[in-house]
Formats: sequence, structure tokens, C-alpha cells
Amino acid sequence: MKYYIAGHQGMVGSALVRRLQGEPGAELVVRTRRELDLTSQAAVESFFASEKPDVAIIAAAKVGGIHANNTYPADFIFENLMVAANAVHAAHRHGVKRLLFLGSSCIYPKLAPQPMREDCLLTSALEPTNEAYAIAKIAGLKLCQYYRKQHGVLFHSAMPTNLYGPGDNYHPQNSHVLPALIRRFDEARAAGKSEVIAWGTGTPMREFLHVDDLADACAFLLKQDNPPDWINVGTGTDVTIKELTESVAAATGFTGKITWDASKPDGTPRKLMDVSMLAGLGWKARIALREGLAQTYAAFLAERAAGTLRQ
Repeated sequence: MKYYIAGHQGMVGSALVRRLQGEPGAELVVRTRRELDLTSQAAVESFFASEKPDVAIIAAAKVGGIHANNTYPADFIFENLMVAANAVHAAHRHGVKRLLFLGSSCIYPKLAPQPMREDCLLTSALEPTNEAYAIAKIAGLKLCQYYRKQHGVLFHSAMPTNLYGPGDNYHPQNSHVLPALIRRFDEARAAGKSEVIAWGTGTPMREFLHVDDLADACAFLLKQDNPPDWINVGTGTDVTIKELTESVAAATGFTGKITWDASKPDGTPRKLMDVSMLAGLGWKARIALREGLAQTYAAFLAERAAGTLRQ
């Protein structure tokens, strides 16, 4: 079975490589961004025509935190729309038997009932700070749904909650909340600082899933004969940003004061996935947040020492 993993150098893609390398008879096909521009329809068509993978997993995306989404909305919607449209269409044209498209929990409305069920999609307005990215991911999900409906292909989607783990992006402005906190507290500890400024009020609730759990969930879903068009992947539990921040500080060894800057945006008040559909199929997350934070900080230190840290 030939698997194409789009975005194999990212946090999610590299976790998928680690997980699927262990599958009996699996042959993995990967391309760097330099080797294959997924925003180019001609390049993507040529790749699928020549490689003809049996399975495609679309983990490639332009991603970032609140600051990046607010600053570069045109980039986020354009690049992610092009990746989704090119990959789904080319996969269908060239006989891919199965395609799994990876989205995000941000596809759901800002004020969706909590925990968020799959059927709350498109029922009200999105969170403005990441609307461009969310619209592109919704379009990818719908592409899979409608290609499956019209053409009978087994194209489906998984919607993970907030992810963390080895290979994350630690850019000081454009990263997501958890890697941004790891970097900030690590640097503060190393510099002997007595205080760290954290964004917002600390009151929003967030759910976090270790990327190796997501990769395992994807492998599980690819073995389902009739998976849902889209399905939530998460832990089903959440913490406040304040609790998360204090946990990251403890994991990195920072013992100073944490001061909250309420002038900075909080984003969505709460984002908790309803994971009952996936649990009903027989899968649950296994890596607890405290254990995952310790593993992730160790990976951060190892990646920095090796010169491979994404930042």
C-alpha cells in the first residue's frame, strides 16, 4: 500500500510518518515543499499522475496562532484553499483509493454549543481572528464530502483539536499558544527573569491533543470501512489557558511570576470537542497533558541542540 503524506516535514506529517512506518506493507511517498508546490495545480497533477499513491493524507497547511492569522489572512485562505482543491481533485483524477483530509477544530462556530459536535458546522459565525484559515479548511472538508457523494470515492476528513508535540513551530510571534509558551518560559528561565507576560486574561478553555495520538487516530480511521465524512479527534477534556500556562512554566523549570496582559486578544472563549463519535468507533487518546508536556519540552531541547528547531 503506497501512502502519500502531504506535509511530512511538519509536526503532524512527521508524526504520521513515525506511525505509518510501522504498518505492514506500507510504502511512504513524501515530497518537500521545494520538490512539490501544493499550491500549483500543474505540479500536483503531475505528481499524482506519476506516483499514483493508493492513499493520500493531506496534512500540509499554512498554520499559525492568533497573531499570524490576524496579520496574514489573505495568505492563510489562499494557500490552504489551493492545497485542498489541488490535492483532492488530482487524487480523484488519478485513482487514489482513499484520501484523508486534516482540518481543525476552528471550523466550528465561535459560540458553538460545548462540547462541539460534528453537526454544529456552519450553524453560526466563525471566530474572526482565524476565519480565513477556517473557511479554507471547511472548503477542504466539503470537497471531500462532495467528491465522495458524486464520484463514490472514499475521501473523508478528520478535525483535530489543538495539537502539540515534537516538531512544532516555535516562532516567537507566529506560533500557536503552547509552543509559544514553551519557548517563552524556557528563555525566561535561562535568562534568570523574574516575570513573564502572558497574553489575554487566561480564562479561555482549550483542549490539547498530542500529535502522536492524532497520528494513531488517523491510522485507525484509515482502517474503517465506512468512516463519517468528517469526525472530531481530541481528548474530550480541556483546561484554562491559565492552567496551561502554569503547567508549561512548571515543565520548563520557570519559577518566576506570570503577569496577564488583558489588552491582548483571548480568541474563542472555549473550544472543546465532542469526541463521542470517534469513541463509539473504538478509539480514545492515550497521552495525558502532563506527560505530553514533559515529552514535548524534552523534544524542544533536543531539536534545539541538533539545530533542527522550527522557529
